[in-house]
Amino acid sequence: MFPILIDTASVKIVLIGEGEDAQRRLRLLDDAGAVRLDVYARDPAPDYAEAIGDRLRGGRPSAEALKTAGVVFIAGLEEDESAKLARAAREAGALVNTEDRRALCDFHVPSMLRRGDLTLTVSTGGKSPGLARRLKRYLAEKFGPEWGGRLDELARQREMWRDEGTGIAELGRRTDALIDEKGWLS
Repeated sequence: MFPILIDTASVKIVLIGEGEDAQRRLRLLDDAGAVRLDVYARDPAPDYAEAIGDRLRGGRPSAEALKTAGVVFIAGLEEDESAKLARAAREAGALVNTEDRRALCDFHVPSMLRRGDLTLTVSTGGKSPGLARRLKRYLAEKFGPEWGGRLDELARQREMWRDEGTGIAELGRRTDALIDEKGWLS
């Protein structure tokens, strides 16, 4: 596995599915700021339909619709349908994640903890989602909501240092020094 973060504001994302799994995936995508998101669901439950809003494009995407996607999430569908959709999305050039079907995935979604723009992730490569959830709870105790503001403070300071012409290596040293001075990781 090679971890990356995707800019959900610039990549076209397609979510296909129904039920709690698809609804949970939609919440995660919304939390991540996905703005170019199309959702395909057959007869979504009222609360899911409300969350989807005007992003609902129909029951299932056409091959042409899949060609516009960079990333496709499939959730809450039977294995045969998931496999067929994953194959079609991959043939269209998209990266695919199929909820709880490791063999149908090009990538895995780690357990995530968000504190403003700070995102902490844990992955077990799909081997133990329970361990990933446990570690996320542990990190949540260590990194509270205040970390969102701390990141913003560091970003402002970094921008000032960059405006002064500070080089990359020195930015790292100054960041470490500020974190130590504040006692944030003590």
